[in-house]
Amino acid sequence: MKKTEAKIRVNEQIRAKEVRLIDEGGGQVGIFPSEKALKIAQEKGEDLVEVAPEADPPVCRILDYGKFKYQQEKRRKKAKKKHSTNALKEVRLSCRIGEHDFEVKVRKVCEFLKEGHRVKLFLRFKGREMIYKERGKAVLERVIGKIEGIGKAESVPVISSRTIEQYLIPKVSK
Repeated sequence: MKKTEAKIRVNEQIRAKEVRLIDEGGGQVGIFPSEKALKIAQEKGEDLVEVAPEADPPVCRILDYGKFKYQQEKRRKKAKKKHSTNALKEVRLSCRIGEHDFEVKVRKVCEFLKEGHRVKLFLRFKGREMIYKERGKAVLERVIGKIEGIGKAESVPVISSRTIEQYLIPKVSK
């Protein structure tokens, strides 16, 4: 269910007979009839915006409505950007991984953990690699050793038919 936003009334849309008027600096001017408050705002070249319609009398502020809307949208986007979904990121490895590839994967795991995501290490055995399960575990242990300051293992490695999975979580900083 989506939350509906209250419609902000501007200038002639304000229905109240009397309003509490706030100037551009945030100072309280007083209680005026809405027509007079609108006239004061227009003399200053600004808009009269109802900021607290539920108050008695409603609170209206003199400000540039276009700029106000722009700043609200900027704040909303910034809050959305900071909102973490705490997604699960997956990094695939192999028991025959080269040194450079290993370093690249570890760097990626560190990035994900620093962003606050959980990481799933996924190691798959192909063909006859099944006899090297110890090598696979060793690769996972090397990764955990490299990320020790940033994250930690959430669980022990889970071995299923041709894969080994392990989950990492970011360390809580104090």
